[in-house]
Amino acid sequence: MSNARQILTLEGEFPMHRGGILTRPNLAYETWGELNENRDNAVLVFTGLSPSAHAASSPRDPSPGWWEQIIGPGLSIDTRRYFVICVNSLGSCFGSTGAASVNPETGEPYRLSFPVLSLEDVARGGWEVVRHLGIERLHTVLGPSMGGMSALAFEILFPGMSSGLIVISSGPRSLPFATALRSLQREMIRRDPLWQNGNYDADTMPLVGMRLARKLGMITYRSAEEWRVRFGRERASEECEPDDPFCLDFEIEAYLEHHANKFTGQFDPNCYLYLSRASDLFDVADHGATIEAGLSKIQVDRVMVVGVETDFLFPSHQQEELAAKLAASGRDVEYVLLESIQGHDSFLVDMDRFRPTIAQFFT
Repeated sequence: MSNARQILTLEGEFPMHRGGILTRPNLAYETWGELNENRDNAVLVFTGLSPSAHAASSPRDPSPGWWEQIIGPGLSIDTRRYFVICVNSLGSCFGSTGAASVNPETGEPYRLSFPVLSLEDVARGGWEVVRHLGIERLHTVLGPSMGGMSALAFEILFPGMSSGLIVISSGPRSLPFATALRSLQREMIRRDPLWQNGNYDADTMPLVGMRLARKLGMITYRSAEEWRVRFGRERASEECEPDDPFCLDFEIEAYLEHHANKFTGQFDPNCYLYLSRASDLFDVADHGATIEAGLSKIQVDRVMVVGVETDFLFPSHQQEELAAKLAASGRDVEYVLLESIQGHDSFLVDMDRFRPTIAQFFT
């Protein structure tokens, strides 16, 4: 059965991985397909930093999802065969409890009183939804980008909970280059005078900081080669104002401006800060003396690790390393390197390559 967004409210306290607690937090999720009689056909999807739980359309919510061409009847994750669950990350702003949510203890938004967020908390949120649905073992856990790290955290924290694992354009930890980029994005938001140490409201959002952070993000999500092929030296269609010597001359500038303006109306700045930092804090080695020791806790039958040649946010050598270390203990691991020109965002846009790759795992 396909459902629109549902909210699970956890009773009691939710202890956070790095300290602090949440009281009766909400977890937003959506499902597609039906559980089979053995209740062993469930697939859990963790998202990247910014998506909601709406990964695909359904009769109750026909709006296109962020993975519309991957999840559905007859698609790569065939909802005629599998029961698919997508959870909005704890800490986000699309139904799950985050910094923008009201703290039931105070009646005021959490803002910066929200505890430090870890991807281990996101993983546990997914586990709470799975347990709520009465599922004891999953067919597969998967996720792209931040969702891939959340999937790794899930498998480490709840070993033996799933048979399969797919990690896409991700890695066991953030590399210094990616951390530096995200750190600059966070500073752009925090340096906006309207951020007010997190105490902004709906009428005084730090939109300039968010726009700049999103522009930098868009640059990191694609590849320089795609920009060259797609935009070249094309000039923007709108004419400059006579008194503006630094207007948007080039089509690539107009493209970034469009996506930045679109994003600022959708995502809460404090939630962005918390999720961005959680991505940088995650390290498989925290669950053992080394990455190898942390990965050794994962108990799955099959793994697929997918990388993209032009991804410089999570470069392909990270996926190659991850696959090799997962295979070292005798697991059935497949490493797939795709030639997409579209960089880190390929899993969202290069469906000609990603559809058959993911379908292969579920064949």
